Amino acid sequence: MVALDEYVLRLPDEIRWDDAAFLAFCRMNDELNIERDADGNIIIMSPTNTLSGFYENKLLFILELWNHSSKLGYTFSSSAGFTFADGSMRAPDASFILKARFDALPESEKNQFAHIAPDFVAELRSKTDSLPKLQLKMNAYIQNGVRLGWLIDLAGQEVWIYRQNGTVELVPFSAGKVSGEEVLPGFELELSVFE
Repeated sequence: MVALDEYVLRLPDEIRWDDAAFLAFCRMNDELNIERDADGNIIIMSPTNTLSGFYENKLLFILELWNHSSKLGYTFSSSAGFTFADGSMRAPDASFILKARFDALPESEKNQFAHIAPDFVAELRSKTDSLPKLQLKMNAYIQNGVRLGWLIDLAGQEVWIYRQNGTVELVPFSAGKVSGEEVLPGFELELSVFE
């Protein structure tokens, strides 16, 4: 039996949910990992495997530790969903939003899937995740306003760096570290944490 990676519920155009209905659906099914793609399809994902959850937690800890010192913004876990300009709602494994941008959101937005693109997102790929699907997701993040994205390929031992200018760089874990560049100034991730 093949493990469930994700299941896509395709809805007819006349049944497309607005943001309020989608939020209500997610709250009624809060035990599920749910996203929505740009076409309005509902994506139900299996839980993260144990090892990926361990590495995701390490990444979030290191990102929050840097943010705690820099005080530049807010970090978010994979439990936080964001509504993007294309209508999709995604929940990256880790994300960061500059303080001024997040603080400018009305409180009502903060208590739903806020209409904002994080400044930085990271996704972790395990052996069971499809690299092409995650690459498409990363490209969509950038097209929707994310300034810097990392696809950390645990299976391939490399990081795909996506930038706002459309460039994509592949960095092997053997390079030692990746930089947060101007989006996360002073932040460096030692890739040995994933070994």
